[in-house]
Amino acid sequence: MHKMNMTRRALGAAAIAFSLAVTSAALAQQPGRIRGQIEKVDGAMLALKTRDGSMLNAKVADDARVSALVKATLADIKKDTFIGIAGVPQPDGSIKAFSVHLFLPAQRGVVPDRHGPWDARPGSTMTNAYVADIVKAKDGDTLTVKYKDGEKKVVVTPETAIAAAAPGNRNELKPGVQIIIFGSEKQPDGTVLIKSMYIGRNLTPAM
Repeated sequence: MHKMNMTRRALGAAAIAFSLAVTSAALAQQPGRIRGQIEKVDGAMLALKTRDGSMLNAKVADDARVSALVKATLADIKKDTFIGIAGVPQPDGSIKAFSVHLFLPAQRGVVPDRHGPWDARPGSTMTNAYVADIVKAKDGDTLTVKYKDGEKKVVVTPETAIAAAAPGNRNELKPGVQIIIFGSEKQPDGTVLIKSMYIGRNLTPAM
């Protein structure tokens, strides 16, 4: 019986190790969001300087989704607007937003409405949700937003970066442009194949 338990534990450990290996392989194939500035363009190839100062070579896939972010204001946020909020959770359960972006109408029902961890800042979250209520104040607005599994209070301050999604195109990929890559695949030669991205149109994506 003791030998059987040891065998079961060994098999369990092996299964966990295999699962971790598969997860690691999947992560290696799908790197996280990449933020940076285009330094050089050569056809579909981009030389990027990432926010941590390192250089990265990336190729824009033939079917890559290219969107832009343009400047927007609090006045553009109205009830039922579908927005993405990057922010830091507060002790009272609210979220202090450092970035809010308004989705395109075509993204409603396509981009999932949800709340979860985000990688822009330590401890930050991303909430894709619909605006249910707006309370205005001198130092900013407090939004009540709702998503599939709940709702959140979001504090938008004068320091919050506000942008709106807009159709983008490859002609905007030029040196000096700031981008954020959302979907990509790491290639055997160390380059990254871009599947989806946002271009900052005269701005640096803050999310």
